[in-house]
Amino acid sequence: MATGGSVWRAMAGNPLRFVLSPWPWRCLAYLSGTVAFAGAVWGALLAGVLFPPALLLIGVPVGVVERWRLRLLGQAPASPHAAAPAGLVGWLRRRLGERATWRELGYTLCLASALVVTDLVGLFALAGCGLWAAAPAFVATSGRTPFPAVDTAAKAWTLGLGVGLLAFAVVLYALCVLAAAQATFARWLLAPSDTELGRRVEELDRSRARLVNAFEAERRRIERDLHDGAQQHLVLLSMTLGLAAVELADDGGRARALVVEAREQARQAQTEIRELIHGIHPQVLTDLGLRAAVGELAERCPLPVEVEWGTDTGADAGPGRRPPAAVESTAYFVVCEAVTNAVRHARARRVTVAGRVAAGRLLVTVTDDGVGGADPARGSGLRGLVDRVAVMAGNLVIISPIGGPTSVRLELPCRYA
Repeated sequence: MATGGSVWRAMAGNPLRFVLSPWPWRCLAYLSGTVAFAGAVWGALLAGVLFPPALLLIGVPVGVVERWRLRLLGQAPASPHAAAPAGLVGWLRRRLGERATWRELGYTLCLASALVVTDLVGLFALAGCGLWAAAPAFVATSGRTPFPAVDTAAKAWTLGLGVGLLAFAVVLYALCVLAAAQATFARWLLAPSDTELGRRVEELDRSRARLVNAFEAERRRIERDLHDGAQQHLVLLSMTLGLAAVELADDGGRARALVVEAREQARQAQTEIRELIHGIHPQVLTDLGLRAAVGELAERCPLPVEVEWGTDTGADAGPGRRPPAAVESTAYFVVCEAVTNAVRHARARRVTVAGRVAAGRLLVTVTDDGVGGADPARGSGLRGLVDRVAVMAGNLVIISPIGGPTSVRLELPCRYA
């Protein structure tokens, strides 16, 4: 909602309803605040004469206060400034290089000159109309009015009701127009431009990409530590227990039975860690890519899984080209979760996985012939997939009517690495 837009729309309706609404009081508060704040700005300008370079940046705090004051007339705009590097020198270099700083300086000069004069004239005019409207009250309390020509009660009532109230309403309406216009002007100079908003979106995209890459790197580190650490220790433990069982072969007592049992438990732990490693990040996904990882998943699935992978098309596609690791990882775990749900909950008899890369998008569809009824709102697994895909600026659509079939459609931005 635009700052001045709400005022414009309110004034476009019933004038009486507008005058009786809170908008006129907000407009008067905004204009009065402009006059008071302009006085403070003049004080800062005079103090800045002692160090003239500081005047170049006086618009920065003025912009902060003005964006906050615009809350009186609607939603305040966001700051147009980008995040500055640490340190005073970095902050100064960043601010002096931004167009927003110079727009704020221009608004400060307008505020301290034309805007404050216009607002003062308007407020004085409203105060004069208020005196006219209060003429009957002056006669009733003191028997005379501040106007020499109005010396009778009849003239006072004529001035108050016939002229004062009408003029007060007209001037008040005009001041609301002035406040809305000034707010629109302030937003034009103090709100982020399209270029600055685009730059901010790019910064958010880069920040999100860094977070996703850091998350994937941490997953791989955990997988590597488990594979090279705990799993190898369990292998050595199993071998040691096997040797101990051989040494105790002639002992038919309890000791050999315990050693054999411990060896079996070590083997089970080793199998569980192997499955855990595969669930964190399968090695085939790192070595051979998404298509091979999905194929291996299909081979390990207890249900028949048909994999249909189309030829990648696009200017950047080619032999040996692979999507970014984060894209492959996200797509793999979406397929994995969809296949797992088909096995555990959908009572499906067959699953089809289709994928391709076209026009810079990775498109994957997982379909099963199960009973359907999958709802992301009721399951943390599907809800987590939706959130994870959203982080990658992708789209995940789950179509699962009661009775089936279920279709999970994934679309991710994909630029080959």
